[in-house]
Amino acid sequence: MRIEAPCALNFLIYIQNIFINQNNKNEEYRFPYISSKMAFDKEFLLRFEELWNEVSERICDDHINSAKIFYDEEDLFYNRLFANSSCSLKDYREIYKAFKVWWNSFAGQFSIERSIDEKSHGLYEELGNSLSQKGINPKKELSIFLVYDECLFVDLEVTSYFAVIPLKVFYVKYKDVVHKLVAHIIEDKN
Repeated sequence: MRIEAPCALNFLIYIQNIFINQNNKNEEYRFPYISSKMAFDKEFLLRFEELWNEVSERICDDHINSAKIFYDEEDLFYNRLFANSSCSLKDYREIYKAFKVWWNSFAGQFSIERSIDEKSHGLYEELGNSLSQKGINPKKELSIFLVYDECLFVDLEVTSYFAVIPLKVFYVKYKDVVHKLVAHIIEDKN
């Protein structure tokens, strides 16, 4: 079992939260809060879902793709989610740099992944015991990808050996996570 926090998907959550904050009327803000207005694409929600699905699929194929997408295809996010102008490109570069600084700091990726250390051992044992009781040997490694906040624009369906799980869900709905993972592994066996 592999548990990690992919920077590309977490960056999409970061952009999602900026979009939500900018369009939020009730002042219940999400991290990060940015006071300036970003020029998002008119079809932001549709494009976000398409990009999320594309990035998730590439990461599912090979977890190394997350870093490659974020660092080598930096403009992919801008070209798909933001209005094309010199001003919006400048704003995007600031968002990208701010995320990169946070992500590479002790408070970013390291903290997200370490926050579930103890629970991940329990998850490993519970999954192993449950599958063993059912006489099932997994066909391949289970990959769990953590995101720092909920993805509100895309349904995070669990597939047999790939799951994207927000930290809050990992803690608050831990038993549901275990049951869903086991159910999808069993489903894949049939």
